[in-house]
Amino acid sequence: MKTLNLVGCGRVGQTLARLWHLQNTFVIQDVLTTSMASAHAACNFIGTGRAVEKLQAMRPADFWLIATPDAQLAQMAAALAVHVRGMPPALAFHSSGALGAVQLAPLTALGWQTASAHCILSFSSSATAVAQFAGTPCALEGEAQACAVLKTAFTAIGARCFDLASEQKLLYHAAAVFATNFLPVLQVVAEDAWRSTGVPADLIADLRVSLLNNAVANISRLGPAAALTGPAARGDLDAIDRQARVVSAWDKEAGAAYEALSALALRIAVLRAVKSD
Repeated sequence: MKTLNLVGCGRVGQTLARLWHLQNTFVIQDVLTTSMASAHAACNFIGTGRAVEKLQAMRPADFWLIATPDAQLAQMAAALAVHVRGMPPALAFHSSGALGAVQLAPLTALGWQTASAHCILSFSSSATAVAQFAGTPCALEGEAQACAVLKTAFTAIGARCFDLASEQKLLYHAAAVFATNFLPVLQVVAEDAWRSTGVPADLIADLRVSLLNNAVANISRLGPAAALTGPAARGDLDAIDRQARVVSAWDKEAGAAYEALSALALRIAVLRAVKSD
């Protein structure tokens, strides 16, 4: 069985390593994080692996997953290239959604295969992500041969893999931000606005559950365009303008967001009307 080292092992690294361990896809070998305590905790969650304190303590492996924050990726790749010089060539990949395999160029220069693999899943906790992972889409980018090998590894743990061109990574990841990361932001803004108008706290909590559940159900059943409601769906420009001014007076940034989102909603409504004719 092939060996895997992890450089950086937060929620993403722990989730993938745990799944690969359970499926006997890889032998999880050395685990490096920001401290020995967190490395031991990661190994405990994974169910195997050896916690190491320094990069210099990591042994040769067939695969290396670099799951550090994006800002540290290029620096870690350069440091790893110095450490592994003289080791047998391996396959290195990172888990960033926005950055391409080019971040691993120092390893490519050593004759290593390099790629990136990004799973479209909210890794709010490793345990939850492990339970939810089956069927998760996974974007593979980088060298064709490396992507082919990673497709086998990710498919083994239930991922639905697809190829992504390097030049499309930023837009691809921005789409994931729109789909997931902005939803909590919009909910916070809505609840702050309700709170400022005197809506009772217990009703706000009920609204959160009912409106979000209904919206998700409608989008899932009808598709996002057909599920659109509100003044934009009705083409009520006067209502949009009046509400935009009130929201801007309450919070300037929220007002700008309201105007931008209303413009997008109007575009969707127009396209929906054209298609229905």
